[in-house]
Order: sequence, then structure tokens, then C-alpha cells
Amino acid sequence: MDAVNIKSRLYCLRDEKYADFSAKLIPGFENGYFVGVRTPLLRAFAREIVRAGDYENFLTSLPHEYFEENLLHAFILANEKLSVEETIKRVELFLPYIDNWAVCDQFSVKLFGKYPSVIYPYLKKWMTSDHLYTCRFGVVNSMRFFLDEKFEPYMLDDVAAVTTGDYYMQMAVAWYFATALAKQWNTAISFVERRRLPAVVHRMTIRKALESFRVGEEQKGYLRKFL
Repeated sequence: MDAVNIKSRLYCLRDEKYADFSAKLIPGFENGYFVGVRTPLLRAFAREIVRAGDYENFLTSLPHEYFEENLLHAFILANEKLSVEETIKRVELFLPYIDNWAVCDQFSVKLFGKYPSVIYPYLKKWMTSDHLYTCRFGVVNSMRFFLDEKFEPYMLDDVAAVTTGDYYMQMAVAWYFATALAKQWNTAISFVERRRLPAVVHRMTIRKALESFRVGEEQKGYLRKFL
């Protein structure tokens, strides 16, 4: 299915009121950037495209015109059954074209979790990128795949090294450390106690942890001392 046919299908699935809602949720873009296709429909469409095959033209037609095309691109990559090496190539081709937090945060490739020793060096590299959403993608996927049984303490240092002052990156780092406090408390708490994060990220981290149902009340009481 080529890029033109995919765009036509998106128009068939559109909901103009949802396009207006998306424009409010993701600021900084003109309303025309959003077709107005709900995420479950995009996920289903991505699965259909992968099953049908013959969509290489769409993946290489970058940059895409619409938000939904970018999100669909992310969902296609998440559904493909390729080698980890080929998946990484496709991810790296697409990352520079991600231009908002919504596409970045919904771009989750399950294959990443199966090859931690291969994937983590790429996540670390992406976290050093000057491109905002490549950097955020590295942080969010480190949180998604490497805070459970694949966790290593040095990974906290890698994320703490992300010091950009951009709000969306600060929020991503805070989200990561709040999740780390929920899953790896004994290791992560030292970053709060020693105030090893930038002041604004430090405060964001504690506030997000206080909002989390996965952090216990005793732990929350302790965290409040550091606000």
C-alpha cells in the first residue's frame, strides 16, 4: 500500500472533532496537521498494512505531512517481524522526523525487550542526541524496557546525564526517575537524597512519584522531605 492510498484511508477514518481535540493536546501545530483519526483505529490500520505488505513506499516518504502518518509509521515499525538489526535501521531512519511527544511516547517496539544487550547501547546513544524527540525516545524506552529484570544501576547515571533544559525532556527524565523510584527504590533514592538531578527535574520527579500508586505511603512521606 503506497503513501497516497494510505493517506486516502486516513481521510476515510477521520473525525474532525477529534482533530480539534488533538490540536489542543499537542500544542505548536496548526489544526491542518491533524487529520483526526483515533489511536485504536490507527493501530488496527497498522496491523492491516503489515499483514498486506508492500508499504515500503510509505516508510520512505519522509517527512510525512500529517500527525497520523507519523503515528501510523511508528505502529507499523512496532508490528513488523524483522531482525533486530533491520528494526534498528528503520527506527533510526524515522527518529529524526518525530516532532512531538505523542508519537515519541507511543512508539514502542516490543522487540527491544528481547535483545537488551543489543538495544541498550542504542538507547544510550539516542539519549545523547541533539534532536529533542530522539533523546526523549531513548529515555522513555529505557524506562519502558530497562527498569525491571534488565535493570543495571549505571543506567540511572545515563539518564541523569541528560541535562537539556527543554520542558519535554525535563518531564521525560522526571517520569523515568519517578518510575525508577517505584521499581528500583533502593538504588534510585540516592539521586533524590543527593540532589543529583537539576533542581526543576528533582521537583518534577518527586511530584510525579507522589502521584504514583506504585510508590508506598511511607516512601512518599520520605520524599516530601526533599521538596
